[in-house]
Amino acid sequence: MLLSTPVLAQGGNIKGLYLVTDYPAVTAQPGTTSTVRLQLRNYGLPPERLGLTVDGVPDGWTATLLGGGQPVAAAMPSTDDSVSLQLQLKVPADAGTQPRTLTVVASGDGQRIELPVHIMLAKELPTKLTLDTKLPAIKGGAQSSFDYSLTVKNDSGKDLTVSFAAKAPQYFDTRFTEGYGSQQISALPIKAGESKDIKLTVRPPSSTEPGSYPVQVVASADGIEASSQLKLDIVGQPRLQLAGRDGLMSGDAQAGKASTIPVVIRNDGGAAADNVALSGSGPSGWKVEFEPKTIQHLAPGQQVEAQASITPSERSLAGDYMTHLSASANGQSASGDFRITVSTSSLWGIVGVIILAIAALILVGAVARFGRR
Repeated sequence: MLLSTPVLAQGGNIKGLYLVTDYPAVTAQPGTTSTVRLQLRNYGLPPERLGLTVDGVPDGWTATLLGGGQPVAAAMPSTDDSVSLQLQLKVPADAGTQPRTLTVVASGDGQRIELPVHIMLAKELPTKLTLDTKLPAIKGGAQSSFDYSLTVKNDSGKDLTVSFAAKAPQYFDTRFTEGYGSQQISALPIKAGESKDIKLTVRPPSSTEPGSYPVQVVASADGIEASSQLKLDIVGQPRLQLAGRDGLMSGDAQAGKASTIPVVIRNDGGAAADNVALSGSGPSGWKVEFEPKTIQHLAPGQQVEAQASITPSERSLAGDYMTHLSASANGQSASGDFRITVSTSSLWGIVGVIILAIAALILVGAVARFGRR
């Protein structure tokens, strides 16, 4: 309500200071604290300091004006801007039921703005909850984590302990946390007129087929409920598998020579895999290459055979070694360990016998020479 005279500027724009509220008549419960939200608006005038007071406060009542969460006695809205305020009322338990009117006053140099707030009293206020979310539908893969931010508000005249539940398809994992916290919760205390942010995390089974799945969130307290309908859209993702031909995960190779092992790459997912990169690694000095190095397109249910060329180091001794082969695309990967049995050439065997013979002759000579002493 504006008691200072508004000024009609050129173009029909009104200039002036206004003190407004969405709810100029509210109901409060004796013995509780209620809050009325206000705004002090400045249309087209220079900033001015305005003192804030509340007139007509009954005996035993406490009326406090809050700004930014703390008591304030003055405000200064910038030109074409507004200041948010709260009128906090503590009503004594013996206040009775007679309606009262309080007046919020903002006054400055030549300005006086009054806003009457009508307070009706009731012994009991109806319990009311609201549950809202800005993003009710989220899209992702079956291996994704779906996070929904929700706001639950206690529109009652008393403090409540609000419980939360989620109704999701079978085997879907659901859990609630407060705001950006990490601790799982099932209920939260919420004061009268206040709201809190919660987060619902939904994890579907990794085998979930692509499609749209509903999730209902229910907030309940004192026999009443508020619900919000959510949806998660699961899109297909590739799921790669890598193995040897006929499941064989082993092969033979000769030191210093390339050997070819057939490798089967399969897509068991619900979407195509593009540009599947093939790679491998082995012991130090080994070389692992693929032909082809990249599979351009692998449709769902399709499999392609590639050839892994494995060359052990020339210095490798005879025995079993492990090589690691992998395929990756679109954030998905698959791998397998292949056992490679390495044999050495006969030439190296002859060289080894000669080395052993020379070593034996040196040993015999040393024994004969130093034995005479």
